[in-house]
Amino acid sequence: MTPRTGTYAKGLAKRAEILAVGLEVVAENGCRRATVREIAARVGLTAAGVVHYFESREELFQEILAARDDRDREIFEDKQPRPIDGYLRLLEHNTRVRGLVQLYAEYSAEAAGWAEHPSRVFFQERFDQLRADLTAVVQAAQADGSIGRDFDVPAVVNLLIAAADGLQVQWMLDHRIDMSAHVDQLWRLLAPRTASE
Repeated sequence: MTPRTGTYAKGLAKRAEILAVGLEVVAENGCRRATVREIAARVGLTAAGVVHYFESREELFQEILAARDDRDREIFEDKQPRPIDGYLRLLEHNTRVRGLVQLYAEYSAEAAGWAEHPSRVFFQERFDQLRADLTAVVQAAQADGSIGRDFDVPAVVNLLIAAADGLQVQWMLDHRIDMSAHVDQLWRLLAPRTASE
């Protein structure tokens, strides 16, 4: 291994460590109170040292969201009795990481409202991936008969995403809101109707 390769590997490892610590700091403190300085201190760097790995606070926090998505994919893809259960477990998990939910809500709203926002492409690609994941969930549920086969798949997928994101905003204002239970109720409304209904 050449010194250059070793340096590159160490850089990747330090970047991964910064993101892991960033996930903890944002989850604990929220995105407004989470500082680059605190993240840097926990990984033994200065704030300027963190900027060596990430060009700006915005890029760092966008990458924290991406790391969150990578981690959450295991929850989403975990095999459950119903196809939707992984998504519901993910919504329930979000109640334990309020700061990350707050970061997601703020960055996604900013990216939607400003075409030049540095995270706009990230969120467009993220929604594309989420739609693909939920399309597979809806199609599996239609195939096993747990939801009606006549429902328009893209419409159901967009409604599930809209419900989850809207409920997250309500939950941030009132923790009594049960995001997972409400999305589950929406899912149950998609059950096939019998001839007597």
